[in-house]
Amino acid sequence: MKPASPTTASIETAARLALRCLDLTSLNDADGEADVARLCQRAQGPFGDVAAVCVWPHLAAFARAQLPPHIAVAAVANFPAGGTDIDAALRDVQQIVAAGAQEVDVVLPWRALLSDDAAAAESLLRAVRQACSGLRLKVILETGDLREDTSILRAARLALDCGADFLKTSTGKTAVSATPQAARLLLQAIDDNPQARQRVGLKVSGGIRRVADALPYIQAVETALGAEALRPARFRVGASSLLDDIEAVLGGKPSSGAAGHY
Repeated sequence: MKPASPTTASIETAARLALRCLDLTSLNDADGEADVARLCQRAQGPFGDVAAVCVWPHLAAFARAQLPPHIAVAAVANFPAGGTDIDAALRDVQQIVAAGAQEVDVVLPWRALLSDDAAAAESLLRAVRQACSGLRLKVILETGDLREDTSILRAARLALDCGADFLKTSTGKTAVSATPQAARLLLQAIDDNPQARQRVGLKVSGGIRRVADALPYIQAVETALGAEALRPARFRVGASSLLDDIEAVLGGKPSSGAAGHY
């Protein structure tokens, strides 16, 4: 039997929640200040503000200057490749910290983990955590390339042990990005860890272009962590074009279904 479609009310509720928890993102190679200025303007829309904007480290200071204090600035480190060069990752982090940003989205060295070099992955994460003390640290696991459930859980547990504030599914730069199954595994890792259960959040990213795409993740968070976790401190959606669909839904228009990237 085909599952029932979400009701209009549930889609509208999901749209409002997704807006509050949105990391409005632009990570195109050619991004400049004009692109970030447009992004920051969009972050303050007619239906409310997003949680954060997410940009490259060299644009973080510009983004911070464009936004009111309650909208966070996130910037990426060790992105997108997720290598093991600690010095390179720390240069990103130092630029983010100096910019006055509030959040760091760092890519875990997932290839090292798959090659049984967990020590290299751990060393980089611990160095980044120390370098951005006081900032919110989101660890990108690249779950689509880790593939196996056991590898995803191993990466999630390592990130938690290294002080992650959020587990993030993916960079959005690979063939497979966020999936409901990967999200459930990250939520399982959070729920299984007594130190993380009431503190750590989930961020899903890549391929989430419509409110209906976000709905399964909202439901998964509520099931695993409770309704109280459905707030920006515990749940984020990283996307670029999702805001178009949110505004369409909240404006009473048909879901845009617009193609996007991130």
